[in-house]
Amino acid sequence: MSLREDAARVLKEWPAPSADQERLRLAYLDHLAAHQDGMWKPCKDGHITASALVIDPAGGRVLLTLHRKLEMWLQMGGHCEPEDASLAAAALREAREESGIASGLTLLGGTPVRLDRHRTPCAEHLDVQYAALAPAGAVAAISDESLDLRWFRYDEVPGVADASVVRLVESTRALLPAAP
Repeated sequence: MSLREDAARVLKEWPAPSADQERLRLAYLDHLAAHQDGMWKPCKDGHITASALVIDPAGGRVLLTLHRKLEMWLQMGGHCEPEDASLAAAALREAREESGIASGLTLLGGTPVRLDRHRTPCAEHLDVQYAALAPAGAVAAISDESLDLRWFRYDEVPGVADASVVRLVESTRALLPAAP
């Protein structure tokens, strides 16, 4: 199965949690149907991207990167690459590369948490957002794509990140098992 076929399958099967998310899900599917190159950066009409919010539920915190080009605190993520076996694999690869946490990251539930469509300097990103659970004692290391990398408590995120990241944190926290 190609990455494009996997993305279409994921989007077809994903139960959107709200009417707004359903509209985005359908728009993403329409984009893939209209653009054979809709997964790739050269598609100037926009392209599917994959991201993952790295979360440490035991510590009540998330890892955000200060993106070098956008100069914003964001979750880990970016463009899909031809060697990515699936959309989930692309999100996990991006999380590993940008967090510096080489092993032990696992996707929460293995399915997307949310969708977010936003304009970037290269084109519109149709982002499929996952959450990645950090292993106990994970040590992050800054990548070339970041100006900074930092753990933030849940309640600190609204003070540093935009509404999209805040919504991703809230949606991810809602999926976590209740603490005993």
